[in-house]
This record gives sequence, C-alpha cells and structure tokens, in this order.
Amino acid sequence: MFRKLFPTMLILALLITACDLHISLPITLTPGPTVTDEISVPLPDSAEPVDLRLAFGAGKLKLSPGAITLVSGTATYNIPDFKPTVTVNDSNVRIEQGNYKLTGIPDFSNIKNEWELQLGAAPMDLTIEAGAYTAEYEFGGLALTNLTVKDGASKVELAFSNPNQAEMGMLRYETGASNVTLSGLANANFAMLNFSGGAGNFTLDFSGEFTRDASVSVETGVSNMTLVIPTGIPAQLIVEGGLSNVSVPQGWAKNGNVYTQTGSGPALTILVKIGAGNLTISH
Repeated sequence: MFRKLFPTMLILALLITACDLHISLPITLTPGPTVTDEISVPLPDSAEPVDLRLAFGAGKLKLSPGAITLVSGTATYNIPDFKPTVTVNDSNVRIEQGNYKLTGIPDFSNIKNEWELQLGAAPMDLTIEAGAYTAEYEFGGLALTNLTVKDGASKVELAFSNPNQAEMGMLRYETGASNVTLSGLANANFAMLNFSGGAGNFTLDFSGEFTRDASVSVETGVSNMTLVIPTGIPAQLIVEGGLSNVSVPQGWAKNGNVYTQTGSGPALTILVKIGAGNLTISH
C-alpha cells in the first residue's frame, strides 16, 4: 500500500518545498557557437593537500582519474558566459563556471555545457558544488583526504572502483530532489560519511574492501533509500524517523529499530533518519 502511495507523497513533498519559491516563466537562452576550452592546472608547489573546488551550474560533469597534472580536460559550451575560470592561490584551486545570472527557469534544450576533467594523484580535499545537472564521477585510485558534494536536482553516478590512496576523514553528500548512486564506498576509505537528501531515489553501495571501522549518517525526506551491504561485513543499522518500510535480507537480526549483521573485519555503523519512504537493505 505504501509503495503505491509513494509517488503521490513525492509530488506533495515537492509542492510543499516549492511553496516559498517565487516561480518565474521559462526563459530562452540564445546559444552561440560551440566552444571547447582546454583546462590544465599544474600541481601546486606545496606539501599540504590541495584544496580543489569545482563550481558547476547546469549541464553535464564528468570526473575521472588519470591527469599527470592536478587537473586536465575540456569544457564545452555554447553560451559565452559559461566559460569557466581557474583561480590558483597557493594550494587552493577553484574552477568555476562563468557568472551567467539566470532570472527565470532556463530552457536547456539547445544549450550545451559539459565538463570532462581528469584529476591527478596528489592528495586533495575535493569539493563539488553544482546545480541541476547530470554527473559521472569515478574517484577510484585518487588520494582524496576529504570529499564534499553539494548539488540540487541531479542525476549522479559516483564510484570508487579502486581503493582511495589516502585515508579520507569525511565524505559528505548533500542533495535535493535527485537520483543518486554512490558505489564502491568501502574503497573510499572514509572514517565518516554524511548523506542528506530531499525527495528522490538514493543508493549507497558499500562494496569494496574496508580497512578500518566506518560510521555513516543518512537523513532523507520522502525517498526510496537502498543500502547495499555485502555479506561478511559486521554492520549495525539504526533506523529513526516517521513512516517508512524497512526491508532486510536473510542473515540480519532485528531488535526494535536496530538491525545487525555478523561478520569479521572492520565494522560499519549506520544511522538512518528517514521522513517517509522505503528503506531497503540488500547484499
């Protein structure tokens, strides 16, 4: 019954969220010629981890390892004001989409804005701030000491297909009404993961190999949340919140709002606060 009601509840949540917004009519952006800029940022001469910040608006963003420098790749766009800027201040690097100011709801049917960047192997704190966009992130093999992603309405696939080469203190992801999948999270080598989302479909996949204990905090509104926890990982899941359906596979024990899986090796502790929706645990 709840699953049948979920789409209606999702629409209501979006309407409630929009109550305080000033709605503007769609506007048409006039594209110009398509331009491709080469982006190349050398490694800063510093022993400290690099603080790399990417500020991206609407469009497509793709990040992967493989740069010999700190960052290399291309930005392709057909609105001149979308031209990215690069600012370097010692070990602080910022790559930012141009300062085009929207005054309404844009029509992106004829607009092109795509970044495809490779990141180098230097230790770095990486922060990504984005709007309504789609993204593919492959961070396996990098040396991320902290990772923060903040975006709006988005569709994102983020993966650590190979082990992170540094101990990550914090992995933080904040999103709105989105479809987000984070996979290979055991390979991220994080101590703490904080995930917060609005209305949407979210998947946190803890496949890979843990090398130390890890803690996770999840807070969502009206959502479908899936946690993929392989067998053999000692895990404790605490569920708080309002109306929600919790589904766990065989091999998990339940005591009130606490669910546990036995195993060996580093332990995974997860606190989930879900306003309303479905919480599914799978292997």
